[in-house]
Amino acid sequence: MTENKQHIALLFGGDSSEHDVSKRSAHNIYDAMDRDRYDVSLFLVTKSGMILDDAASHRVFAGEDEDAVAAEVLPQLDTANPLAPILNLDSTKHIDVFFPIIHGNLGEDGTIQGLLRLLQKPYVGSGVQASALAYDKDLTKKILTATGIRNTKYVLVTPDTAAEWSYAKVSEQIDSQLLFIKPARQGSSIGIHKVTNDAEYAAGLQDALRYDDKVLVEEAINGPEEVEISILGNEDPQASKIGAIKVPAEDAFYTYDNKFVDASAVEFTIPVELPAPVRDEITEMALGAFRALELKGMARIDFLVSKDLTPYLGEVNTLPGFTNISLYPQLWEASGISYSELIDRLIELAKAEFVRQGKILHDFKPLTLTDQDKVYDAD
Repeated sequence: MTENKQHIALLFGGDSSEHDVSKRSAHNIYDAMDRDRYDVSLFLVTKSGMILDDAASHRVFAGEDEDAVAAEVLPQLDTANPLAPILNLDSTKHIDVFFPIIHGNLGEDGTIQGLLRLLQKPYVGSGVQASALAYDKDLTKKILTATGIRNTKYVLVTPDTAAEWSYAKVSEQIDSQLLFIKPARQGSSIGIHKVTNDAEYAAGLQDALRYDDKVLVEEAINGPEEVEISILGNEDPQASKIGAIKVPAEDAFYTYDNKFVDASAVEFTIPVELPAPVRDEITEMALGAFRALELKGMARIDFLVSKDLTPYLGEVNTLPGFTNISLYPQLWEASGISYSELIDRLIELAKAEFVRQGKILHDFKPLTLTDQDKVYDAD
């Protein structure tokens, strides 16, 4: 480690369908980091859930085939050791801040955050509970509804209840013939289907249940425009300008291919032209959701705006993409915060939250046995 520099570790990859997207995000973050301020270590989480060390991860970054590198270095680990997946983190005592950019499973669901908390290291983004809540679309919508933040009506379907929820029953329940089927805990439009009849519904539900045992069947909004807003901060978050996405007419929604494979036919408008009251309402809803879910660091929040200009909060992303076409950094760029400055701010927010959490633990005074007896006696 170089003196006077902060040592940052990028954690990327993972075992989800967003593995390759995570690698692209990590590349962009790595390239944007100021080498006068940071030393950077890399930890690639393979598709099998094993963490490669810095040297092997740099080899993959340099263009070597990931599977070939993993096949070479992983046999050197003692796989009989239950800690084998994380043994390569043994050098973390010199790391000042972790920057997890694992999209989807392991990264956004609170798993990696729990590990980093056990390691007692600062990390970018939301904590264990907030990450897990925001990753689950069903729980998110319950919290949004409880706090008065408008979102789409839906029915929750599981393998045990699928036979009870026919297309006709769901359509009647939420008063919509056009439905969207979504796995509750999945990202990047994986497993999402637009359906308008029994056959499409049955096929879409079957596919969505491959990805999760909780599936949302949502109402469709009339003639929606999809818009996104970026949030940055901890207790006092700020919101970016709002951007809009227009997908090709042949696509039903913003698909995985639109996002990460070929965005040439997708139109991005930053900032979007909306009446000031609508922009203000979206901003207020986004900041309200960020606080209600107790998020930290960053989030990209997606909305649907109906033809009558009513905004509905669609989805919360706690570790948004940082690829070349990802909207989270683009929206901040349009709002006056450069890519490099954005990275700097996220690292500082991580350190501030770590200090805050440490103070809470330091100030906490556990009850003695005598104190507990007094409480029980009072009851």
